Amino acid sequence: MLSVFRRFIRSKFGAIFAILFLGVIAGAFILGDLSSGRYGTSMGGGGTAAKAGGEKLSQNELQDRVQRVFENARRSNPGLQIAQFFAQGGGTQVYDQLVASLTLKAFADDQGVHVSKRLVDAQIAQIPAFQDAAGNFSQDNFRQLLIRERLTEQSLRDDISREILQRQLLGPIGLGVKLSDSLVLPYASLLLEARQGTVAAIPAIAFLDDKNPTDAQLADYYKRSADRYTIPEQRRIRYALIDAERFAQASQPSDAEIAAAYNQNKTAYAAKQNRSIEQLVLPTEAGAKAIADQVKGGKTLAAAAQGAGLAVSAVADQSREALTASASKAVADAAFAAKQGELVGPVRGSLGWLLLRVTSVNDTPARPLAAVRGEIVTTLRAQKEKQLLTDFTGKLEDQIANGGTFDEVVKDNGLKLETSPLLVATGKQVEDQAYVAPDDIKPLLTPVFAMSADDDAQLIPITPDKRYALAAPSDIVAAAPPPLAKIKSLVLTQYKLNQGNEKAKKLAEQIQTKVAKGMKLADAIAGAGIKLPPPQTLGGRRADIMRGEQRPPAEVAILFSMAPNTVKTLPIGQDRGYFVVQLNAIQRGDAKDQPALLAQVRDQLGQVVGEEYGQQFERAVEKELGVTRNAAAIANVRKALAATNSGDQ
Repeated sequence: MLSVFRRFIRSKFGAIFAILFLGVIAGAFILGDLSSGRYGTSMGGGGTAAKAGGEKLSQNELQDRVQRVFENARRSNPGLQIAQFFAQGGGTQVYDQLVASLTLKAFADDQGVHVSKRLVDAQIAQIPAFQDAAGNFSQDNFRQLLIRERLTEQSLRDDISREILQRQLLGPIGLGVKLSDSLVLPYASLLLEARQGTVAAIPAIAFLDDKNPTDAQLADYYKRSADRYTIPEQRRIRYALIDAERFAQASQPSDAEIAAAYNQNKTAYAAKQNRSIEQLVLPTEAGAKAIADQVKGGKTLAAAAQGAGLAVSAVADQSREALTASASKAVADAAFAAKQGELVGPVRGSLGWLLLRVTSVNDTPARPLAAVRGEIVTTLRAQKEKQLLTDFTGKLEDQIANGGTFDEVVKDNGLKLETSPLLVATGKQVEDQAYVAPDDIKPLLTPVFAMSADDDAQLIPITPDKRYALAAPSDIVAAAPPPLAKIKSLVLTQYKLNQGNEKAKKLAEQIQTKVAKGMKLADAIAGAGIKLPPPQTLGGRRADIMRGEQRPPAEVAILFSMAPNTVKTLPIGQDRGYFVVQLNAIQRGDAKDQPALLAQVRDQLGQVVGEEYGQQFERAVEKELGVTRNAAAIANVRKALAATNSGDQ
């Protein structure tokens, strides 16, 4: 149960990839695959990674899915490398999720549980990527997106079917979890626990050596620390801009089109009258007549209404049609038959009896064609430009879908080819830190860096309905450290810092030993034989320092994992030295008188326990079905992807 609480207190790396399991965010998973734009669903082969009943997970399918999840993770962290992804457990978690999906599919087949085509259709229709501007499912969008992303309809349907099965099978297992007060109270009380400790920093810079290392020592250090200096993948972007201004001349409307547009909208240009009124609504006709008599006697409508405990409302600049729609035809007819300042009514309305007074009359004369010609031309030109641009971009997409290369499409359509300098995924240049990516290139970075070298060019919106770019990657420079000679001064500084860090570690361990034997931390620091910063007292309440998404400094967080009266060392990070941390005091929390906190913890723990029930069920099914796993599956995928993602190893 301790592992449950750890996940409750603090999210893990695996949460990023919890896409398949429990099916909570199936749409995001499907769209993540679609938006990665790199790989279609594998057709199998390459050996079997896992087998459950009659279901198999091929090595190729596993590799394909791991690549997709890696690419999606790298969207939010462009510097993420494939080796880091696997080191953090990403590949293993994707494998476990796929095996869980495979297992539950086999179990469903065994139990006669199936997902209907209609249910899958409904799920597909809810995916925003397949919807038009009005939010309705678009068959054209569906087909075009599948073609562009090189996905088959069947592979998409299979993914959705598996996700629905997981929801149906695992969802009910976690429902109705009710945890007792005796189980919730200790965890809620932990959030109120406060700890105090003393922290001393042993900085690496205190041990820097003036003596330079030999070339061999520096080269060896650089080789061992290559990941630290690795430059992220760089790409040149080839692109051709398509702007609506391209169709400025062709979109100029003719006189006949202008006249037709005027005639189709004659009512909009006809003479019209709007009126502003103040009105009072009363429940009975007799009450309305009594107020009307007071107004005729000299009172204002507002004053008469106030005397009756009512208030007048104002309606400004209303047409007859608008007033008819909001009130009724009788009310609108009465208001437009009255003179300005005249009181009208009582008139029967939808909410009661109304008294009306016209406060202003605004007459707008009819506008002839000559007066509105300019605005009609502007509207028609914009409409034609948009349509011509849509037709042209559709033609480009068709050419690409039919096998046209980037160069062929650019040449055949008279586009101007442009190429960016080498850029990293953030739009920066390695060689020129002052470089700022032009506005036309910024929208291209994410989609182009998600493409592989042999992917088809993509049409990417820069300003929707106005400006697009046909883009594809050109030169791709794999992530790799630069030559040592190029950054020798930086590596030399880091080498000395690293050596100082080793000395700081040794001293920190010596101080830890002394403090553990009873010496005060401040005395141990003072007697270290080198000038060090004085210790500081730190701490706080667990709930306060771990609120929301914020994470406390490591030297504070470690206090909550220490036993009373103990001392630990902790690296500061990046070869900057070490902390010596001593836990001084623990103030226990008690949440028994905080029902809101108990309820919150009960809900959150209930979700975690429900998830654990689902995991236990899946493991039981896996055991029952005799699911087999290929022990070398992840190692094989890692090796293959290290080669595919050259430089990310």
